[in-house]
Amino acid sequence: MRYQKKFTANDQVNVAVIGFGIQGHMDVGTALKVPGVKLVAACDLYKGRLLNAKEMYGNDIFTTQNYQEILDRKDVDAVIIATSDHWHARITKEALKKGKHIYCEKPMVHYISEGMGVVEAAKASNKIVQVGSQRVSSVVFAKAQELLKSGEIGKLNMVNAVYDRQSSIGAWEYTMPSDASPETVDWNKYVEGMNKQSWDPKKFFWWRNYKDFGTGVAGDLFVHLLSGTHFITGSKGPEKIFAAGQLSYWKDGRDVPDVMTGIIQYPDSPEHPAFELTLQVNFISGTGGSESTKFVGEEGVIEIKNNGLTVHHSIMPKAPGFGGYDAVFTYPKAMQDTLTQQYNAKYTADEKKAVSKPDINFKAPTGYNEHLDHHTHFFDAIRTNGTVVEDATFGFRAAAPALACNASYFEKKIINWDPVNMKLKP
Repeated sequence: MRYQKKFTANDQVNVAVIGFGIQGHMDVGTALKVPGVKLVAACDLYKGRLLNAKEMYGNDIFTTQNYQEILDRKDVDAVIIATSDHWHARITKEALKKGKHIYCEKPMVHYISEGMGVVEAAKASNKIVQVGSQRVSSVVFAKAQELLKSGEIGKLNMVNAVYDRQSSIGAWEYTMPSDASPETVDWNKYVEGMNKQSWDPKKFFWWRNYKDFGTGVAGDLFVHLLSGTHFITGSKGPEKIFAAGQLSYWKDGRDVPDVMTGIIQYPDSPEHPAFELTLQVNFISGTGGSESTKFVGEEGVIEIKNNGLTVHHSIMPKAPGFGGYDAVFTYPKAMQDTLTQQYNAKYTADEKKAVSKPDINFKAPTGYNEHLDHHTHFFDAIRTNGTVVEDATFGFRAAAPALACNASYFEKKIINWDPVNMKLKP
């Protein structure tokens, strides 16, 4: 595995984290499993997390509530941006101007209007920008891509993607710190540049529940499903997006739905045939929660689930159907006999049989970690001045249709998108 390579002192990459909440902790923990990566600084607007950073990584870690102090440090090579969504674009662009490499959590932007600014800043910077939807680095998704390209399921026509949950934590109702207050949280910085809002601990610690700060189930989970679909199909994106939803159970003050579906049309393109993508997130699912993506072709289905995939084939016979639930039995007897004779003369027994192919099963190795592969790709690219799959352009092409689902839901209309030029259409 890449992360088992040995590195010299010259290969060390110093990283800082901006936003040291749940995902910030996860990202730092994974990044530090890559040899030659060192955490030197942490920023969070809640003081308790800065104390936690020192408890976890030592008193030598520089901590601050002001991310600009992180960006001004000469010893920081790369930053992990794991803030609330409304800060992603601003911090990314400022960090690029300061010469930092960027690992930004998904969605890359809070609003579609921010996307091209980040794409252009990334291109101008000559720095590595990678968005944090780790499935694009997964060996399972790479295998699905290979199988689809090889024609294993025939011509693609539909993708069905589901990401359901059934828990308070899954619905973003996280445990609040006992000392949450304007004294321990820099609320004014958090809402900087927005209309003035009074202190509300929910809007800080449960920010995903509020569209001023987060992007709801579409920006948190649809974007994963979109990233995986785009990686496997090579797609630049859809042309029409529609979404519907409801607030079904978690009525805690949030202003985003907890049950949501998207219907997304992908056009015929050099990368793939036209196909429909259905997206589903249900935060109060009686299934107990599940995640799966099915790629449906004319000759079979690739289903990705539980860190593996299966391929099941269903191939129609060469001969068309005849008899059974067919109109032929409604015709006069003599005509039935004639049609039967003509059918049997035209098609052989083999041509009347469905083609049989064995199922394919693929499982990631025991202990495999796609998140680690994703971070390894990021740090490899920094060291070699290489490229990453989920760069700013890929990140925006996944974020835009996810955010368009929100626009469709709130505005109750179909959103038209130009996937090549990455812009909204009338």
